[in-house]
Amino acid sequence: MTRTTLTNPAPVRRAGLPAWTGLVLTRVLLALAFLALWVFAASRMPTFVLPGPAKVWNALVALTQTPSFLHDVGMTTYRVAAGFLLATLVGTPLGLALGSSRALAQVFEPLLAVMNTVSSAIWAVFAIIWFGISNATTIFVVFMTAMPLILTNVWQGARNVDKQWIDLARSLRFSRARILFRIHLPSILPYFFSGARLAFGFGWRVSLVAETLGSSDGIGYRLRQAADLVQTDQVFAWTLLLVALMLALEGGILKPLERHLFRWKPL
Repeated sequence: MTRTTLTNPAPVRRAGLPAWTGLVLTRVLLALAFLALWVFAASRMPTFVLPGPAKVWNALVALTQTPSFLHDVGMTTYRVAAGFLLATLVGTPLGLALGSSRALAQVFEPLLAVMNTVSSAIWAVFAIIWFGISNATTIFVVFMTAMPLILTNVWQGARNVDKQWIDLARSLRFSRARILFRIHLPSILPYFFSGARLAFGFGWRVSLVAETLGSSDGIGYRLRQAADLVQTDQVFAWTLLLVALMLALEGGILKPLERHLFRWKPL
């Protein structure tokens, strides 16, 4: 009598489109639906209230041909990047310190609550008083908006570090600085990127407020200028450009960096 060995059949690959095509198709359909709704609404309203997509596109093309276009886009990008970088350099170590020390957290928690409560418009007013019409005004407002978000997320990540790892490091006589950089820092990276992406988005938004109030160039300044002249098509064009820049920088820098650092995680 012979024994028959059963083996698992080879997996059969199903023919079809890649998984990401469904997501792309859904987003394309959503964009088309948005454009259709925009065209319909614009046809029912005066042009100075809601210009159509074609008029906004023509305004955007015209803006790209102005001598100051690259300068304005570059200045806004520089201010947001500088404020975000300062927020990262300050918020990350402070969040680590508060998360690893309960005494420090109890002292500074009320101050952090106050910083999260004050709106970006108020910070912009203070910045104009302190720095006048300068780059420092926008950089300061972006910094004061982004830094508490990064600090809070890093703080929460440091608080959630497994105590067994810390106890093991202490049993191996690791110094406090070494515990921070070898255990806390890798553990808070997911929390950091979560806060950083949120802070980056808020930084772009508040840069408009700061440039509207305290700048003589940049996208926010041009938005205010177009609004004063009731050039609604240019207002829409600058807004769409700002959204495109924000998505390009986030998708081209933050997301690839996050995927690279966490490539060891299972999908």
